[in-house]
Amino acid sequence: MTTSPNAPQQAQEEGRDDALPISGMRLASAVLYVSDLGESIGFYRELLGLEVVMGTRDAVLLVSDAGSELYLRSLGKRDPCEHDGIGVQSLIWTAPDISALHHCEQVLKDRDGYLGTESDDGFTWAEGRDPSDIPVVVTYLQLDETARRRIIARLSTQ
Repeated sequence: MTTSPNAPQQAQEEGRDDALPISGMRLASAVLYVSDLGESIGFYRELLGLEVVMGTRDAVLLVSDAGSELYLRSLGKRDPCEHDGIGVQSLIWTAPDISALHHCEQVLKDRDGYLGTESDDGFTWAEGRDPSDIPVVVTYLQLDETARRRIIARLSTQ
């Protein structure tokens, strides 16, 4: 099923409640399947400052001081998923300041996972790969704004 970008406006014009956003809705957690749990825990702790709050033999929950949650689940050595298919393409984290972004760049470089840093539309982002070859992006918002005004050019097909 395809949803038109105008669907919320159309629903609002028709008087339907599904046009109204739910206040305070946010993404709470992400789940990553990884090949080496120990290596992935170390990577995300070093890269993002996440702390392990609970775990089992093959899964852990890491959290940030801001409340972001990242579940890691070990699947052992397997071929990585295709990164250009349907589904989540990468997780994007936001650094609180430019020095935190530079820290993330250095961690990615030290772990041979750094792909590059770019800027567009007031955002700077560092891209890399985690130990399971999963794309990871860390951004820093340079402007005193919290929302984008357009799609990043490299993500847009138009």
